[in-house]
Amino acid sequence: MGSFMTYPRPDGGTARGYLAKASVADAPGIVVIQEWWGLQGQITGLCDRLARSGYDALAPDLFHGTVVPYHDAAQAAKAMNSLDFLAATDQDVRGAAQFFAAQGKKVGLTGFCMGGAITLLGAVRIPEVAAAVIFYGLPPANVANPADVRVPLQAHFANQDGWCTPAAVDAFEAALTAAGRSCELYRYDADHAFVNQQRPEVYDATAADLAWERSLAFWQRHLA
Repeated sequence: MGSFMTYPRPDGGTARGYLAKASVADAPGIVVIQEWWGLQGQITGLCDRLARSGYDALAPDLFHGTVVPYHDAAQAAKAMNSLDFLAATDQDVRGAAQFFAAQGKKVGLTGFCMGGAITLLGAVRIPEVAAAVIFYGLPPANVANPADVRVPLQAHFANQDGWCTPAAVDAFEAALTAAGRSCELYRYDADHAFVNQQRPEVYDATAADLAWERSLAFWQRHLA
């Protein structure tokens, strides 16, 4: 449904991403952030799915063409650790948000795993973002203080997650509460990356479908 395109970054450069467009001209826009595997078909497929649900969706290619096979976690970790998260947020991700905002669209931000961490960064740092949905990823609190979240937030986490652990989620929730910030926070008896249909060893259809329904309801409330 979608296709790859280029768009301007705030610094005057250009970024590449996958854009899927809804069938209506005035659809809100959602920026979708990849996992540490790169811009895999699972992420472009989610953009297509959002387009069918009535949203324009743009996934920035944060690894600039590098896509890591699912079996190669070491290479994925290397790619993620080579990424400047703040620069990616302020340039590639904000540029995608500005692409939609320039068209007069309300802008949402969502991401998965590594992309979930960047989503929280964007909820703090990107003024064009109106609402954000996190999937099983968080940055360190000293990089994105939960007290600095500016927008309505929804978050989905897995109870059997060895990366974005339940303890990390507890600390995040406590920090939000202490700062007086609200968040629709959901936990699922599932593994990390339970939304990724291309990874049958972790995919959980029941949890994924429920999280998707909750996120669509959230977008309807905050982007319509």
